[in-house]
Formats: sequence, structure tokens, C-alpha cells
Amino acid sequence: MATQPFATTESEAVPLAVWACAQTTARWQRAGRYVPESTRHPGKMLPELARRILLAYSKPGDIVVDPMCGIGTTLVEAATLDRRCIGVELEERWVAITRANLGHALPARQRRLADVRPGDARSLASVLKGFRGRIDLILMSPPYACAAGVIDKRAWLRGRRLCDVSTLNYSTDPDNVGHARGAHYHAAMAAVYAQCFALLRPGALLVTVTKNMRHRGRLIDLASITIELAGGAGFGYLQHNIALHAGVRHRALVSRPSFWQLNQTERARRSGLPLHLIAHEDVLAFRKAVDVHE
Repeated sequence: MATQPFATTESEAVPLAVWACAQTTARWQRAGRYVPESTRHPGKMLPELARRILLAYSKPGDIVVDPMCGIGTTLVEAATLDRRCIGVELEERWVAITRANLGHALPARQRRLADVRPGDARSLASVLKGFRGRIDLILMSPPYACAAGVIDKRAWLRGRRLCDVSTLNYSTDPDNVGHARGAHYHAAMAAVYAQCFALLRPGALLVTVTKNMRHRGRLIDLASITIELAGGAGFGYLQHNIALHAGVRHRALVSRPSFWQLNQTERARRSGLPLHLIAHEDVLAFRKAVDVHE
């Protein structure tokens, strides 16, 4: 079947925008709307960022899918904006917290718009049988290909672990993509993006939220990795947005780094490495090609 190709050259710049998504703290954005157990997840999306993406790339009545929905931030914000939404999550404990958040945050009418299903994003088309070629937007924040956990500063100051083991890498299951590194991560996420491609209708969008992190002092350029993997699955690279995790005050950025970020950056600088705090995430938008005969 003929499709409209995405013709790009190295000289053509992908549109870039900067989004101020952290004028209030993450804790304040979730206050009263998300259940307290949500704090146990190590990779929560900012509610304001989810809303910004949904408003920019979808409309009321659209079907939105989050293949790695975590505590259900995408679903809560999508249903609030009158989108039909489905989340898929491998870990049963996060499925339970997602359901709790949906019940807590949404009135009955909007709660009926949201659904969460246990399953593996690498088998997304099987988990969501009947939706192939019907989805309008897939919004996801994949693992960052490095260790992630919930910081416990008090425990660390008492000589214990910085992160509770139960929160590391999203799961204790080594098969979870949160544990994948290097080539294993590339292969797992390539499978996920291929599944996303199969589910989306022609012309529909995939939006990923990634963050460039460091592993043993070396930068993991996850944005570039994601662009390559999505392109390999058949997507065209549409737009790049910088989602600030710092407040904007009087033309200056007010960063809100975690204890871990501050500690690691200070240690690196003392050793002579000119590292800086990472105060943004990369929001990458991709489009599935449109059939020219439609």
C-alpha cells in the first residue's frame, strides 16, 4: 500500500519549542488529585506536561494510549480533557495505583472514558486487540536506560541505601524494560515502537517524553536514541519540544533538582568535570505516514 514518505534532509530543521511545565512543583501539581501511594513510582510524568501534550496533539473524543502508563498520569489528564484513554502497564502494583488515581481524580462521567489493562508494551497490539489502526495519539515516557529509584535522603544520611530497593527500575522483574541497558534497551524499545506503529491510524501521532541521563559519568543521549528507534519503526520525526522542569521567574530559571542530582553534580565538579544540572525533558513528536490513496 502506497504511503506518503517523509522527505527530510540534514539542512531541514525540526521545529523546536520550549514549554514551561514546572511553574509549580510536581508535588503541588499532584496535590489532592493523585493518591499518596503515587510517590512510590520513580518516573512520574508532570501532570502539567501531560496536559500540554494532550492539548497540543489531540482533541476531545480522540483515543489516547499510554503503553507504559505507570501511575496513570496520562489517563487522568486525558480523561479530564474528555479524551478516551487506555493505559497498559506491566506491573500489577502500578495498575492498582492507576485505578486508584482514576477513581480519586475523576467524576463518574470522565472515569468512564479511562481504562487500564495489565500487559507488556512489547505486545501492545495483542493487549489492545480491536484497536489496530484506530488510535489517534500514543503518549509515553519510556524508561531512561539507567538506574531509577525513589530517593530516601534520610536513609542515606543514616548510612543506608539512597534508594529503596523496591523502587529501583520500576520493578523487581529483570525482564521489565526498566532494567534494560545498551543493546538490550534498544531492542526492547524498537519492539515497543513497532507495536505503536501498528496501533496508530495513518497520520496519527506518537509522542515520547525522554530525558538525557548519565551512567557512570557518561551521558546517555536518549533523545537521539529515541529518534533513531522511532524512525526505524517507520515514523517521521515531526517536532522537538523542551519541557522545562524549572520555574521561569523574571527571565531566569529556578531549578528544582533532586537531592541525588545535586549530590552527583557537586561530586563531578569537585573532580573537575564541568557537569550541569539537567532541568528539562525532551518531548519528541512523530507521525505515522498517511496513505496517499485515502
